[in-house]
Amino acid sequence: MYGVTLILVLAVVGGVIAFIGDRLGTRIGKKKLSIFGLRPRHTAIIVTISTGICITTVTFGIMAAVSENVRTALFGMERLNAMIADTRAALDFTSGELERAKSAQEQASGELKKSEEEIARLSGEQEDLRAESDRLSAGNRALMMEKEGLISLNGRLSGENETLLADIRALGIRANELRENILSLREGNIVYQAGEIIATGTIPAGLSHDEIERGMAGIAQLGTRNISTRLGENHTDQDIWIYGPEYDAAVRAIEESSVDMIVRIVAAGNLVRGDEIRASIELYPNRVIYHDGELIIARVYSTEALGSASEQSVVSFLRDVNTAAAAKGILPDPIRGTVGVIEGAEFYSLVQELGAHTGAVVISAYADGDTDAMGPLRLRFKVESESGT
Repeated sequence: MYGVTLILVLAVVGGVIAFIGDRLGTRIGKKKLSIFGLRPRHTAIIVTISTGICITTVTFGIMAAVSENVRTALFGMERLNAMIADTRAALDFTSGELERAKSAQEQASGELKKSEEEIARLSGEQEDLRAESDRLSAGNRALMMEKEGLISLNGRLSGENETLLADIRALGIRANELRENILSLREGNIVYQAGEIIATGTIPAGLSHDEIERGMAGIAQLGTRNISTRLGENHTDQDIWIYGPEYDAAVRAIEESSVDMIVRIVAAGNLVRGDEIRASIELYPNRVIYHDGELIIARVYSTEALGSASEQSVVSFLRDVNTAAAAKGILPDPIRGTVGVIEGAEFYSLVQELGAHTGAVVISAYADGDTDAMGPLRLRFKVESESGT
């Protein structure tokens, strides 16, 4: 109804203005009036044009006065367009935020589902942990009992620890002495090498403790005399130093043995002139290794092949004898690795006898007397043609 009323008002106002303009133009034409000095006909045209302008102006003025939309269309179009653009941008932004919100909601839903699954898993693990806790509680009671046993054991170990600490202090003193010996070794003369035999002897089985002690003392005195001979000085008033627990263990081993025991006193380290005589004890069961006249080894040699190498062949043969005797049980010298002795004259006699034969010869080595594990092994040799064997 508001639009119809506005149209009717505009029609009426336009008709009134047109009527007034027509009557005014007619009157001006009859009276032949002139405006601005123009001819009457031209003045009538101007009045008609002015009437049209008035109609249009009044029409828009009434529309603007009675309608806010018309005012907005006439004077606020640019602002309206700007508002529309801002509104559209806000709408687009809101749409994007809505999409992001939907995406976040979907992600949150997924996380919620995962959380529910994790809660279910943790619930299962909680049950397992309860069962494990019950088992550990039972185990803890067993551990408490074991702990009490360990506390008791710890008391015993504490006492043993004190003993070990005392041994460590003694070993520390020994280490300092060894360092001093090393310094002396760099400047002094080595009388005995580490491991070299100072003295050796045999203690029969079945002796009493005191008899074994006397036997050990006798071997130690022999070692002191040997050292005096090696140094060219009298050291008979100086005892050989042997670590107490090692000495006691050796005496117990001899006392418990059912066979004769070989006792070797060897240098505990390189013995430098002027140093304290420190030694270790080595024990070996004794028995007869070779009886008198027992064959040790025999080797066949060709004198044609030997030529002038008879001496090298004898040396090789003696090395084989040494290896065979050591393998059978004779104790070799720790430094040289030998088990026997042979005089120089006997060696060269064997070389000459080997050179006196022609063709293939057999060299045999026999034990010269009964020989036990302590040795030394003494030899008799026999050289004969292979055809005569």
